Amino acid sequence: MKRIGVFTSGGDAPGMNACVRAVVRAAVYHGLEVYGIMRGYSGMIKGEFVRMDSASVANTVQRGGTILKSARSQKFMTKEGRQQAFDQLVNNGIEGLVAIGGNGTFTGATIFEQEFGIPTVGAPGTIDNDLYGTDYTIGYDTAVNTALEAIDKIRDTADSHDRCFFVEVMGRDSGYIAIPCAIGGGAEIVMVPETAMSVEAVIENLQNSYTRHKTSFIVVVAEGEEEGNVHHVARRVKEALPQLDTRVTIVGHIQRGGSPTAADRLLASQLGIAAVEGLMNGMKNVMAGIVDRKLMYTPFDDTIHKRKVINQSFMRMVEILSV
Repeated sequence: MKRIGVFTSGGDAPGMNACVRAVVRAAVYHGLEVYGIMRGYSGMIKGEFVRMDSASVANTVQRGGTILKSARSQKFMTKEGRQQAFDQLVNNGIEGLVAIGGNGTFTGATIFEQEFGIPTVGAPGTIDNDLYGTDYTIGYDTAVNTALEAIDKIRDTADSHDRCFFVEVMGRDSGYIAIPCAIGGGAEIVMVPETAMSVEAVIENLQNSYTRHKTSFIVVVAEGEEEGNVHHVARRVKEALPQLDTRVTIVGHIQRGGSPTAADRLLASQLGIAAVEGLMNGMKNVMAGIVDRKLMYTPFDDTIHKRKVINQSFMRMVEILSV
């Protein structure tokens, strides 16, 4: 293999640039040519390729977002679109790909390889930390710290005004952001997609705390909570407990931005190098990840279809610490 491409796809995550940097410099170190593919699969179809070298990624390790941009491509979901992407890769002599993204990115790469034989090694870039095959994903640590900083500020206001704040954090299918935020932020309750906590249980918990003369509360809600969105939960609680002064705060997309933490920079660098070396060793349709502090390559099929289970002991910690 003499020439590879690297792209970022799906939602951006802090540390993606650190990973791109590691891919580029690992490729240069091993004597490979490397091209950045702009705007994910969309740019691949259009042939938006940029030759990169060590200087191309200078002063990027600390930057949030992605210098390669990201976009979702409906066209790549069609055989015609994938054919166009393949033709562009062949015309530019690109023999293998490093994909930085999540499940959707790896699903596309799997189908692409099956149809056209272009090998891909992935690096897990998503703040949700919900990919099987790695203990942590690129961007997760930064997102948790960003959300926790917001919750700390909200706690000050909640305490000053004796209020109950419902704080929504990201996590469409996972409570991996919500749970550490609840523990670190001193929340009384956390609602996540993986557990079946009803609004009635939330009401009972808050009522008991209120009876014990607690006057301010934080309820952390993951955006994918099955009981409904944060406004729905807050409204039902207010109807049952009108004595509570309730407010809703949605932390939102600020969790995706900002300079990555040291942990995310280290993880991104490690996995970027591993992805390049995986390609050089003939790997395909696998994701580089860290499991129990060891580098592992997990088949895309497992990362896509196997569910990463949350640590139930953390849920127990929330319950104990909220007394």
